[in-house]
Amino acid sequence: MATETYDLIVLGAGSAARDGAGKASREHGARIAMVESTRWGGSCPNVACRPTKAYLVAAELMHEVRDHAAERGIDLPAPSIDLTRTRAWKNSLRRDQESWVQVLGDGGYGVYPGEASFVDVNTVQVGDARLAAEKILVATGGRTAVPPIPGIEEIDWLDHVSALELTEVPESLLVVGAGPVGLEFAQIFSRFGSRVTIVNHGPQIAARADGDAARELHDALTDEGIEIVLNGGLDSVARNGSQIDAAVQGRTLTVSHVLLASGRAPNVEALRLDTVGVETTRAGIVVDGRQRTTVAGIWAAGDVAAGPQFTPTAQYQARIAVDDMFANGSRTADYSFLPTAIFTDPELGGIGLTEAEAKEQGFDVGVGMHPLRFVTRAQYTGTKHGLYKLVFDRATRRVLGIHVVARGASDIVGGLAVAMQLGATVDDLAAMHHVYPSYSEGIKAAAEQAA
Repeated sequence: MATETYDLIVLGAGSAARDGAGKASREHGARIAMVESTRWGGSCPNVACRPTKAYLVAAELMHEVRDHAAERGIDLPAPSIDLTRTRAWKNSLRRDQESWVQVLGDGGYGVYPGEASFVDVNTVQVGDARLAAEKILVATGGRTAVPPIPGIEEIDWLDHVSALELTEVPESLLVVGAGPVGLEFAQIFSRFGSRVTIVNHGPQIAARADGDAARELHDALTDEGIEIVLNGGLDSVARNGSQIDAAVQGRTLTVSHVLLASGRAPNVEALRLDTVGVETTRAGIVVDGRQRTTVAGIWAAGDVAAGPQFTPTAQYQARIAVDDMFANGSRTADYSFLPTAIFTDPELGGIGLTEAEAKEQGFDVGVGMHPLRFVTRAQYTGTKHGLYKLVFDRATRRVLGIHVVARGASDIVGGLAVAMQLGATVDDLAAMHHVYPSYSEGIKAAAEQAA
């Protein structure tokens, strides 16, 4: 069997894979093979970030018409949704698979459909093709983790992929997990008309968020009619005709659908990493600050690697890996100022340390807080729940964390990443100019409370 040789083999075709391949080709003239078994383009544009946000936009429009049109003097009939048409609109916003293959092929990559498995440290097998390179980037992503719930194999559960393909709105939906995926889908289908319950093992929704911010979002969602069960799990599920009986905290919920959103599993099984000695854990492939695995010549980036699982961090990791492969490798991954957001309405955005994390790290913690309802822009929508919270070090006045629950929170925290990296103090933020009326002015107000 003939072996095709490349400078770099990229396993996967998602955000990390494409960014890494593009940088290696563009900046270093590398000849690249790209292997993909499932979705060219990866999860984000096909079944995750982009299509989910399309549904969030549709759900927000329904909410605005149903709950706010009349008060603004706009007479409209009660909105109803044709999910088949919404799905078609969502699909129109994404590139089809044939187009992805053409774009990647036109980019000069060798394009190989199929599952890759390691033959040795420098060689992978893809169907009938054998590929070799001194450098290999594993970027095969992840998938929904199926928790060991009794009866789960007997029901047709949903995840973020299959939920986007429904043609009818669920009558009732149990969402297992209160992270970003669970919260976003809970609100989407609640606003579409489903009766929604969220069950979460932990004591707060959005486990990684600041406690005050998580409570504000919790209250906003429950005000919309979403039931949230904390400190509990899904104990078992069973078929009940066309319905599903779910045991939750000593009671039985009968629902039409169950959506799993309680974790992710790395796509590593088919790779046969054990044959070459690459170390993995439940969280993914073990990597260092340069995205090196435990085997020289093999790097990993994106959801398959242990670490943050976001589209921008996947791209960031891939670029660090390529620098290490072809340049001096001086860059290492740093997530100190990583802005994140949950795209509910209101959004929950955060950057830096939560109040609890800052205390755990030994800072003399100060807090400045401003309620969203006192921000003029929020009063147009009658918003009751939301906040702006600054966590800072009393000794240096330096801002340690920014947490926002408001529309536009993702833009606000993203725009403040550079300020935090440059060491901004609460006094700097209190003295800054701001736009009125805007959602961002709450940051200045919170800083004035701190100052």
